[in-house]
Amino acid sequence: MEKIGIIGAGTVGTALAGCLSAKGYDVAGVNSRTMASARRLAARVESARVYPDAQVLADAVDWVFVTTPDNVIPIVVSSLMWRRGQAVLHCSGADSLDVLEPARKAGCAVGAIHPLQTFASIDQAMANLPGSTFSLEAEEPLLGRLKNVVADLEGHAVVLKAGDKVLYHAAAVMSCNYVVTLVKLATDLWYTFGVTQAEATKALLPLLKGTLNNIENVGLPNCLTGPIARGDTGTIGKHLSALQQRAPDLLSTYKELGLQTIPISLAKGRIDASKAGEMNRLLAK
Repeated sequence: MEKIGIIGAGTVGTALAGCLSAKGYDVAGVNSRTMASARRLAARVESARVYPDAQVLADAVDWVFVTTPDNVIPIVVSSLMWRRGQAVLHCSGADSLDVLEPARKAGCAVGAIHPLQTFASIDQAMANLPGSTFSLEAEEPLLGRLKNVVADLEGHAVVLKAGDKVLYHAAAVMSCNYVVTLVKLATDLWYTFGVTQAEATKALLPLLKGTLNNIENVGLPNCLTGPIARGDTGTIGKHLSALQQRAPDLLSTYKELGLQTIPISLAKGRIDASKAGEMNRLLAK
């Protein structure tokens, strides 16, 4: 079995190392910008030795996962001497394989494996990884090996081309990070009538979870509910008026989201083109 080295012991690197080790992979060593983070990873992975020098780690292992921040990946890869036959991988969602070009030129197999998951904490990330999708970019035979890794991690693999990566990552940001933004904006509205952010979040969470259940079990577009789904221009007009008066900074966001929701409502079949046009005119003012 290949010896695996981790360069970059942040949340992603530590969670990935822990999950790989739990599935029997030989995570042999870690190097990180700080000794504290490297030791934290080594404390979770019994087989992992802390390497203060990244080059010594690279020399000692067969596969190297570079799990640093995206902008650091090319710096790390270009700073090391690689040997032919090694595999060098990164876990960036937006970057393609070009950032690994120095390793490729040295005769290494290069690849990208990105877990499509949120990494708010190490423990939560490790709990969330099973069942997640992993995007892969590599050539055979490494691609086949990475598919096996994903299967061992109880995940689902999707193979991307270089030109797909940035839009793939943008979709991840929209479906994950921007949901957080929307919840923040929603709790801001609750604050206008005297409810704290913590209380508002607690109140909205069952609605959020119900929406996710509907997306999973009913699917798009039929999971859409609310005033746009039913063509309720009266309620939409009330929203616009209240936002204009009490939260004008959110008015443009509400309008744009509403405009993007109208085609979903049309696809669901609850409204016709005439009603869609009426809502478009109302929201485009």
